[in-house]
Amino acid sequence: MKYLLGTDIGTSGTKTILMDTEGNLIAQDLQEYDVLTPKPLWAEQWPDVWLDAARTSIRNTVHKSGIPAENIKGIAISGLYGGSGIPLDENMEPVRPCMIWMDRRAEDETKWVIDTIGEEKLLDITHNGADPYYGFTKMLWMKNHEPENWNKTKLFLPPNDYVIYKLTGEIAIDYSSAGNIGGIFDMNNRTWSKELMNAMGIPLSMMPEKIVESTDSVGGLTKEAAAELGLSEGMPVIASGIDCGAANIGLGVFESGIYAAAIGTSMCAAFISDKPVKGKDLIVWPYLFDAKRLSYNFAGGATAGAIVKWFRQTMCQYELEAEKAGGKNAYDLLNEQAAEIPVGSDGLIVLPYFMGERSPIWDSDAKGTIVGLSLAHTKAHIYRAFLEAVAFSLRDAMEATGEDLGEYILLAGGVTKSKLWRQIFADVTGYPVVCPIHDVEANMGDVMLAGIGTGLLSYEDVKKWQVLDQKIMPNKGNHQKYTEYYQVYKSIYQNLKADMKTLTRLSAR
Repeated sequence: MKYLLGTDIGTSGTKTILMDTEGNLIAQDLQEYDVLTPKPLWAEQWPDVWLDAARTSIRNTVHKSGIPAENIKGIAISGLYGGSGIPLDENMEPVRPCMIWMDRRAEDETKWVIDTIGEEKLLDITHNGADPYYGFTKMLWMKNHEPENWNKTKLFLPPNDYVIYKLTGEIAIDYSSAGNIGGIFDMNNRTWSKELMNAMGIPLSMMPEKIVESTDSVGGLTKEAAAELGLSEGMPVIASGIDCGAANIGLGVFESGIYAAAIGTSMCAAFISDKPVKGKDLIVWPYLFDAKRLSYNFAGGATAGAIVKWFRQTMCQYELEAEKAGGKNAYDLLNEQAAEIPVGSDGLIVLPYFMGERSPIWDSDAKGTIVGLSLAHTKAHIYRAFLEAVAFSLRDAMEATGEDLGEYILLAGGVTKSKLWRQIFADVTGYPVVCPIHDVEANMGDVMLAGIGTGLLSYEDVKKWQVLDQKIMPNKGNHQKYTEYYQVYKSIYQNLKADMKTLTRLSAR
C-alpha cells in the first residue's frame, strides 16, 4: 500500500493527515497557535510559528502512523490567505511578521488605489476591487509606513509556499495564492500585471517568477528536511494553494457550475466557473484544479461559526455546565430549544458582522447587531436568530455571485452537524442543500492533489472518495417567510451603516 500526506497551515493551527491511496485516514496531528493583534484591526504572524507547526505536525503524523518512509510517496501543503505574503530579505529570512487576511490596517492605501488607478481598471485586469483584505494594499501600507523593512524586502511568499521553500529549497507560488493577492495579478493572462505593479511602485522582482498549478511538484524534500520529518529524501512536495480552495477539492469539486460553501469559524462560499465573475463584491482567483481555465468566485463572512461559538461561551453557562457534568453537548441542547422557535425567531434579526465584514459588503466598520428584542424573547430565540444570520449572509453572498448557481449548494464544515441549521440554510436560500457524509477539511483536498500530482491517483479515483448525503429540500412556505425577513436584514445594515462608522470613531478615542 502507498500513502500520501496533506498539510494545511491555518489561521489558528496547522494540521497534517496521512491517508492511503484508497482514501482511508491513517493518522493525523494538529498544532495550535495564536494570531498576533498588536493594534486594533491588525492581524499578523511570524512565519517561524507556521514553519515549526508544519514540521511538528508532519513529523508527529508520520510517527503515529508507523508507516515506513519509503511507502509515503508525496505531500501537498495548503495554507491560509497570507495577505501580503511573508516579506523576506536577500537571505530568505523574514523581515517582519506577515500581515494576514484578517488585517484591516491598509484603509488609506485602499483609498489611494481607488483614487489613483481606479476600480474599473483593477476589475478589468484583476477581476477584483480594492480593499484592505487584499495583499497588494498591505504591501503598500508596508511601503508607506515601514520604508526600512520595505527596502530590506526582496521577495514576498505566501505561508504555504514559504514552508515548501524551507522543505525543498525551491521558490514558487501557486496560481490561487498569486491571484488572491489581488491588484497585481492579471486574471486574463494568469500572470503578474506589470502595468499595475509599475503604477503602484511594487517591483516585479518582489514576486516569485515561477507560478505553478496546485497539482505540480515544486521540488523534492532536501536531505535535511527528510531526516527531520522521518520521510524520504526527494519525496515530491506538491504546491496545493489557498486552504478554502483545497477544502472545495476535498468536496470533490473538479468542474465548473458548482456552488460550495465551507462554513466553519468564517464562511467561504464560492462558485466554480469557466468564466470569472467580474465585480468588486467578490474575490476572484484561479481555482486549485485546472487553474488556467477554472475560476474561484468567492464571497465570505469574516465570522460565521465564530458568532455561534461566541454566543455559547458568553450566554450559555447552564448548557456548558450541563455538558461538563456528562450531559448533552451544549450545541445539541441549544439546537433542540431553537427547533421549537418559529421561522424568523419571532421578529429577531442578527447582523453577523462581529469583526467587520469582507465580501460582499466590504465594510471594516460593520458591527454585530441584534434587532427586535422584547421581553417575550428567550435565549432560544436569540440562538436561532444567530443561526439564521449566517444563512442570510450566505444568501447575500449567493446573490452577489449571480443567478444561475447550479441545482444545489454543497455545504461543508461544522454547521453540517446541526440538522436544524442545515434546514435553515435550505429554507433561507431556497436551494437544496447537500452535505458530505464525512468531515471535509483542506487536508483531504491536499491529499487528493498530492495523489494527482504524484501520478498515484487520477481525478476519477479521488472523486470516488467523497460520498454525499441526501439532499435537504427547502420548505417553500418557510422560504417565502425568510425572504421577507431577509429584506429587513439587508435594510437594517443600510440604515445603520453610518452609525456603525461613527461607533468605530468614538470607540477609537
